[in-house]
Amino acid sequence: MSNAGQAERSPGTIRRLAVLGAAAASMLALPIASEVRVTRATRPLTDRWQHLPVEPRRSTMLGISFRPLQAEALGLDARATLRTLLNYPFPRIRLGAYWKRLEPEPGRFCPDELDWQVDAAEREGKQIILCVGALKTFGYPEFFVPAHQLPHPFREGALVEPAAHEALLDAATAFVRRIVERYRDRQAIVAWQVEHEAVDPLGMEHSWRLAAAFVRQEVEAVRAADPTRPIMMNGFLPTSVPVRLQQWWRTRDQGDSLSVAQQLADIVGIDYYPRHALLSVGAATLYLDGSRSPWQQRRQKQLFEWAQRHGRRLMISEGQAEPWEAVTSPPNPHARGMYSCLPEQVIENYNQCMRWATHERTGLDAYLFWGAEYWVLRQRCGDARYLQAFARVLEQA
Repeated sequence: MSNAGQAERSPGTIRRLAVLGAAAASMLALPIASEVRVTRATRPLTDRWQHLPVEPRRSTMLGISFRPLQAEALGLDARATLRTLLNYPFPRIRLGAYWKRLEPEPGRFCPDELDWQVDAAEREGKQIILCVGALKTFGYPEFFVPAHQLPHPFREGALVEPAAHEALLDAATAFVRRIVERYRDRQAIVAWQVEHEAVDPLGMEHSWRLAAAFVRQEVEAVRAADPTRPIMMNGFLPTSVPVRLQQWWRTRDQGDSLSVAQQLADIVGIDYYPRHALLSVGAATLYLDGSRSPWQQRRQKQLFEWAQRHGRRLMISEGQAEPWEAVTSPPNPHARGMYSCLPEQVIENYNQCMRWATHERTGLDAYLFWGAEYWVLRQRCGDARYLQAFARVLEQA
């Protein structure tokens, strides 16, 4: 018997609802199925990267991000790796101020390593985007709060709000202010980055998120310390239906990092990873690959239209150019490559973003290749293809 005021559903209505539900599920399953790959992770290396056409960059500045911690994790000397990379003729580089490394204990400030990186980039005539953090900076594990500034971990599932974390917010704004004040007289610095994928969860490892209000106060501190330079904020662009749905669900209350960047930043940075692994079982690996999916162009198109309509700036802050496998560090198999990013995809991913810009008639400020430390590792192990693919883009774009 139905509740008062609620009409009973006839068997025909129930059947229609079931059919509609099944149709909706089928429509969702179709794009997901087209994006799933189950295959061997390692692939033979080819010379395909030598023959791909290279899209013109037009006014887009090319560059890299440098992660000293990643270089060390790969067994490389960070300074030697940066010197190798700076020899290439790209104009722009992104460096990071890692709070935990610069302030290893209370009252101790250790900027020597970052000073050296800025000096080295400046000597080579590079323009620098400096990520000031404070809590999140690019490169694994992305979270760099010193232990003395956070005696207890954030509660999983929580929003890190200013009112509940006043001391941490004060310390974070003091840190970003200190970094900006230290480097604002360097003409090589062209922009500041605040946080990294600011309000997204920290991958799958943690579900806490920074509140937009927390990040806003960091942005205001940077603007007060240097009102002359633009602020860049970045966000992850989902390229597959499962990732897009997950990101929407986890950030539905205040929007994802791209949405918050649109509200707070002068330059919106897009992190573009079209192919990545989910898990491996034996010799087989499950990948999501939305690089060719027509269903996944909507968000990218909205961003470009928004930038054109409002006269705002876009850039590719991370263009995938190293493997993203089901492990923390990208594997380095002898004489083979990883399916998630073979050398030719260094060029293909760049080409895709240049085609977006051409189609939408909206220029990209910059395209920063992600994975430069991995290229150096591969070269040291006898495979220069990744570095050579990068060099081809620099030469022919």
